[in-house]
Amino acid sequence: MKRSKPFYIGAATALLLSTSLFAKHTPNDLNITAKLQAIAKFTKVVNTVERYYVDPLTINQIIDKAIAGLLSNLDAHSAFLDKKHYKELKIQTSGEFGGLGITVGMRDGALTVIAPLEGTPADKAGLKPGDIILKINDKSTLDMTLDEAVNLMRGKPGTKITLTIFRKGLAKPFKVTITRAIIKVKSVYAKHIINDDILYLRITNFDKKVVSDVKKYLKENKNIKGIVIDLRNNPGGLLDQAVGLSDLFIDHGVIVSQKGRIPSENRVYKAHRAGTIRDIPLVVLVNGGSASASEIVSGALQDHRRAVIAGEKTFGKGSVQVILPIDKDEAIKLTIARYYLPSGRTIQAKGITPDVIVYPGKIKKVEDEFAIKEAELKAHLKSELEKLDHNTTQKSRENNETKNLITQEKLYEDAQLKEAYDLLKALIIAKEKK
Repeated sequence: MKRSKPFYIGAATALLLSTSLFAKHTPNDLNITAKLQAIAKFTKVVNTVERYYVDPLTINQIIDKAIAGLLSNLDAHSAFLDKKHYKELKIQTSGEFGGLGITVGMRDGALTVIAPLEGTPADKAGLKPGDIILKINDKSTLDMTLDEAVNLMRGKPGTKITLTIFRKGLAKPFKVTITRAIIKVKSVYAKHIINDDILYLRITNFDKKVVSDVKKYLKENKNIKGIVIDLRNNPGGLLDQAVGLSDLFIDHGVIVSQKGRIPSENRVYKAHRAGTIRDIPLVVLVNGGSASASEIVSGALQDHRRAVIAGEKTFGKGSVQVILPIDKDEAIKLTIARYYLPSGRTIQAKGITPDVIVYPGKIKKVEDEFAIKEAELKAHLKSELEKLDHNTTQKSRENNETKNLITQEKLYEDAQLKEAYDLLKALIIAKEKK
């Protein structure tokens, strides 16, 4: 069998030489020649590795490594899915899985947190967008592919994993141990901001129920005067849900387009006039953890001048991946196109720059020491004493009353949300004065 290898190389070389006998080359001939030369080079390298590499490798192992290396060198999102990884992908996309509830991406070659999903182990452990994961347990991530890192972080619910994190602004990296859990995330929350007719919609990720849930909340709150859509730390999800959400507020024109090398993969997604909410002011909150579908929504609303975008610059993930099976057990994940916003700009590596830049933090309120009169102070102190006597009952009542309400105090704890609220109030006043 060993003697057959030089034969294949020789045969390829002979075929290449035979093509040079033709005096005239068509572009197709030259293309075939180049391919045969490349195949001959690849075959020679494979044979050399199989024969001389320090550890014995089967031909299948060598080819798998070659394919994995090829795809990982294309971009951060393309990958070879062997039997194990392909099976894990099917589990992830078809049902529940054990994990941390974290979305990651490669930024400048570093494994970077895009966003922890709200209420998940990663969120409770305090991970933040922009955190760089240096190690997963004791394994360095510096030479890891994105899929390798994701697969290491997944695992059986109840098991622990230790991440070494570098966070900008801190003197040195730190470790955090997280217990994996079944990831179940509610994608849409709705609340009212204080007692105004302003609806707050928090969208944590774009799963298959986003558009239907938002429609439900809008139907239940017909008399609202403005909407804050919070896409902070939303890592993305399903394209059709991003398009559908945008379509609720845009009545015509392009929402997003998808362009690749193959014309059949090009798509243009347009808005429909029917059912559009055109007359309610919108403010959209984004940050560095807003990616992919979140950037499509915020970018489309910004380009159509349908909403004011507030917060921080988004992540910049605007490429399209498809899963292409090789056989029943293996597949490749390949980037085939990029998304373009209505203005023609790309999201990839650029992100969305908000109309109003607002950094996170709390707002310190300065109370006027002369604002409370003696009688008011006594009444206030009396009510405080009553609260102490009925602490448990009072807390329970307050929790029930404010469950679906963002109070003034909560607004001051979130500078970005407070700014969004103020912007929306200004838009509502301007609309009413027209």
